[in-house]
Amino acid sequence: MKEKILKTLADLRDYAIKKEIEAGFLYHEEDSYLMRFANSAISLNTNEHLIRLEISVYDGKRRSSYEMITDLNKMDEMKQGVDVAAEMVKYAMPLNYQPSIPHFTESFSDENGFDPELAGMTGEERLSFFNDAAKGLETNEITLSGIFSSGTNIFAQISTRSDHTQYFKASDAQITMVLSHGTLKWEVIAEQSAQKKTDLDKEALHQQLSFMVDHYQTDPAQQIPVGKFDIVFGPAATGDLISFMNWIAFSGGSMKRGFSFLNEEHLGKQVFSEKFTLMDDPSRLETFPFKRDMMGIPRERFPIFDKGVFQSFTWYQDDADEFAAKPTGHNVYHKSLVLEGGDVDVKTVEDLVKMPRENDILYIPFLHYMNIVNPSKGLITASSRFGALLLKKDGSVIVPFNVRVTQSLGEIFGEKVTWMSKQQTPYNTSSSYGARNPTSIILPTFIRVNDLEISHSNESY
Repeated sequence: MKEKILKTLADLRDYAIKKEIEAGFLYHEEDSYLMRFANSAISLNTNEHLIRLEISVYDGKRRSSYEMITDLNKMDEMKQGVDVAAEMVKYAMPLNYQPSIPHFTESFSDENGFDPELAGMTGEERLSFFNDAAKGLETNEITLSGIFSSGTNIFAQISTRSDHTQYFKASDAQITMVLSHGTLKWEVIAEQSAQKKTDLDKEALHQQLSFMVDHYQTDPAQQIPVGKFDIVFGPAATGDLISFMNWIAFSGGSMKRGFSFLNEEHLGKQVFSEKFTLMDDPSRLETFPFKRDMMGIPRERFPIFDKGVFQSFTWYQDDADEFAAKPTGHNVYHKSLVLEGGDVDVKTVEDLVKMPRENDILYIPFLHYMNIVNPSKGLITASSRFGALLLKKDGSVIVPFNVRVTQSLGEIFGEKVTWMSKQQTPYNTSSSYGARNPTSIILPTFIRVNDLEISHSNESY
């Protein structure tokens, strides 16, 4: 299959050259499987095999792009796509900069992230995994919902600038399990990300769900007062907060457009806590990495924050072209973000609950409906959902109704960070919309931040 894909791209390149068309070709193939559960039953069990071909044509400062759903056996159709893109470029408005054209100086292939056992999982295996992870936890009132998504991703590239190619192949899985009470309306969640089949751990999911269900059934539920709390964030909450930094923190293009709370003056300065070290590390297979970007730039370990000190903006190729900056190898569909762990040994929620505490601690594993309030100040807002706990200093546990956090990222990850766990967790941030793009961030399993403001507290679930 790989040889056929690359041969097809080479034939398309030859066709464009013969017609004196400057073009780049991006091939994307996905095998996607989705099993969805609702009300303790399968509500959807589907799969799809899609091939997308994106054709970009260049004429000076003009550029056009045409994407099509196609098939490897439809060469005439793909050639027509080249003709369409070439016709479109005549009418494209010129850019105010010269766009770069992919020019690969050597061929590159990476299939290290592909596990045939994960990619080949059957529907029966996915169902069995889900059933085992939820075994004994469902009742007439407590029902199961969630997804088991898995698949294979292939990207391949060529351009008229050279006959070299790039080829990437990876497997992935994302599991989300939610147990909800039909009358009381509470919900608890457990999630897992997998790059290979051996990453799947149904026992860990069962243990987490069982622990949370027990607390939600036996501990008192109440509205907590607004005000300042010591908060421990779980990996889902932290992962979404870090994801927002892609847009409003270290993106060079966003910074130049005034859509970031960082600017050039912050480079080399202390921005976050000394405990905060964030990098883009494509050596970590758990992040489904690209080891070359779509322009052919080799991607190495790239420091963004080192002990809270801001090291560098990341530059997408188009932004670098527009603002005369040096591209940093980030013309990729997702980064491989890794937040280093700390020095506190706490592996699970059970460990967290057992820890001695001098103050009440609000545990927020998941932030819901997160959005940007003010990008230039790094201000975000979100509400808690799915399994929050109030850990009282006297050792008791309360189930809090949902609360809202409206804070700046600088405040959350600044000097108020008290500790981070040694243990790290790959948290899957993949979207289920559009082309398959498996994405995962590696994070400390728990991060404690003191004295954060709760701006709103619900009266019920």
